[in-house]
Amino acid sequence: MSRFKATISSIAAAVLLAGGIGMLTVNASAITFKESNSQELKRKMPEGEGVLLSYYDAVKDAKKSVVNIFTQKIVKQNQQMNPQNRLERSLGSGVIVSEDGYIITNNHVIANADTVMVVLADGKKEYKAKVVGSDPKTDIAVIKIEVKNLTPIAFTDSAKVKEGDVVFAIGNPFGVGETITQGIVSALNKNGMGINEYENFIQTDASINPGNSGGALIDSRGGLIGINTAIISPTGQNNGIGFAIPANMAKKIAKTLIEKGKVERGFIGVSMRDLDTQSRKFYGRDGGTIVMDVIKDSPADKSGLKRGDLIISANGKEIINSSELKNIVGILEPGTQVGLSILRDKKTLELTLKIEKQDSKTLANGQIEPLEGMSVGAITDEIRKKYGIPSSVKGVIITSVKDGSLALRLGFIEGDIIIQIENKEIASIEDARAVGSIEGKRVFVNRRGTIYMMIASEN
Repeated sequence: MSRFKATISSIAAAVLLAGGIGMLTVNASAITFKESNSQELKRKMPEGEGVLLSYYDAVKDAKKSVVNIFTQKIVKQNQQMNPQNRLERSLGSGVIVSEDGYIITNNHVIANADTVMVVLADGKKEYKAKVVGSDPKTDIAVIKIEVKNLTPIAFTDSAKVKEGDVVFAIGNPFGVGETITQGIVSALNKNGMGINEYENFIQTDASINPGNSGGALIDSRGGLIGINTAIISPTGQNNGIGFAIPANMAKKIAKTLIEKGKVERGFIGVSMRDLDTQSRKFYGRDGGTIVMDVIKDSPADKSGLKRGDLIISANGKEIINSSELKNIVGILEPGTQVGLSILRDKKTLELTLKIEKQDSKTLANGQIEPLEGMSVGAITDEIRKKYGIPSSVKGVIITSVKDGSLALRLGFIEGDIIIQIENKEIASIEDARAVGSIEGKRVFVNRRGTIYMMIASEN
């Protein structure tokens, strides 16, 4: 990410009108989403004479479920002589998921808006929408319009999507109205992009531009496989690298927002790191996540999980890396039991733990990744004992540095204590979170009592 920027696909322009937006009061009632045909899929090209290759049947129903979203926001300007308010308008897209008006979109499409307006695919009428709930950590939001007999999208099991599958992006790029673009699934399970806190993106080369955010990514049957959310581009325009939030994740978050109005995240109490070349050889596996630390009295601690354990599956799902386990835990509700398969001393063990509610206290003990390839965590009593850190030393400790990463090339090593970034002293995880990425900044570290200054840039 050091040479490109992740662009959230929305676009803003000045307008002359504004209104008010309210939070919708949610009834604790269940919602059921429409599902596409779940039979075993066969992937092949059309055969025979007189066959015209067309995707009309794939998109004709799905496009009825995609809406244009227009938001308005009042921006207060502090001008001494002539104070006035400026009105901004942003564009986005959304996907209808129920006949009575529930719509999934991106959080960044509707965040901080004063008014949210929805235009259906036929373009005949605008409807004022209310926000049901939003989840910034996955960039999913749900809004609702008071309209009946709408056409909901059919969800596809996004876990069955394959690289090379033909896909279509439907949305409202640049405000030109409903537009369909075509491409393939370029990659799966993309994470570490720095776009959302919880990432498991489907990557596609279908053209996605500003205004497509919140729109549908569908397969060749017309089933929803993802919610378009961002692109990577040096210019901010389509460059053939687009990302969509998988439909399974979007559905889970949307269901929770509709039924409860908010998402409460799970917490198990471990810091983790991915396998590198050396650890792959040691554990004899290509996938999994290594437990680097266990917070005292956390669910992980109570279950018997220990530092050095390799977590290889959760609830029967194989774990490829740390992000995958984080995503699994992050969408489970507190109180849910999780079965973990771990590798310890060359033996496979089964553990069960109960997820607890994630709060500010538990977050303070979590890890963050301020630079590509680097994870940092809080300095606990156990960490002080392990590294021989005096009680007078404050900061955050680098818990892992990936082989071949930018962090490693810049000279950061495991055990370094970040004590200052630019002119801000760092005493806690909260301080480090407030700074965000350290790329391009001066970073002061305490390495076994000696202070070093590093510039977090290869340029």
